Parts: sequence; structure tokens; C-alpha cells
Amino acid sequence: MIKKVGNTEIQSKHKATCHCGSVVLELTLPNGIENPRRCDCSICRRKGAIVGSVDLSGIKILSGEDVLKLYQFNTNTAKHYFCSNCGIYTHHQRRSNPTEYGFNIGCLEGVNPFDLGDVVTNDGVNHPADRVS
Repeated sequence: MIKKVGNTEIQSKHKATCHCGSVVLELTLPNGIENPRRCDCSICRRKGAIVGSVDLSGIKILSGEDVLKLYQFNTNTAKHYFCSNCGIYTHHQRRSNPTEYGFNIGCLEGVNPFDLGDVVTNDGVNHPADRVS
């Protein structure tokens, strides 16, 4: 089944790139863009990206692995990746679900994330992993 975002068809295998094109990813999106969201944690507020989710096996780096940089903070659980040439955030291994990557929907070729309509904002300031039991 092909899902649409605006006038763009989301293929089951969809290409994503950083701004300069150094990082090229292939995403496996059999159900289209799932769980699009924003987050209000300290890093997400600053990067402003709308993200979707995909299993760890759902992202393949086609080129640019050598220019991807890793950034971690706070609990050092989440792994945030960005292009060291243009600075664009491409994806991150999620802290709330380490079996998934969050990916920058704005990096999907031909997709305007603003065509998604209303997008949920997750409460990253009060992250469940930060709560004391």
C-alpha cells in the first residue's frame, strides 16, 4: 500500500538526504510515515524537526557514514546523528524505544513535513525515563 503526504507518494523504500547530499539514507517505510511528532526536550526544541519512527533495521546508510557525527547528552542513551558538513540532523536512536530510530521527515526526498497537518508534540521535558520509581 502506498501512503501519500500531500502530493508525494511514500514508497516502501524511500530515500532521505541531508541538505548538502553527503549523507544518503534508505528508509524502509512499509506503512508510510508512522507516529509523526515533535518533542519539546532541550535538543528537539532547538532542532525543530518533525520526526517519524522506523525499526533499527529500517535505515540503511547508502553514503556519508564517514561524515555523520554522533551527539549524546544527559543519560547518553539516545544517539543523535547529524551531517558534519551541513549540520542537518538526519536520525537518532530513540531513548524511549531503543529498538527504533526517529528520522527527520524533512530529509525524505520530495516530502514537505508541513503537509502532514497537525503533528503531536511529545513531552520530552518530563521524559518517562527521567522519572524516579
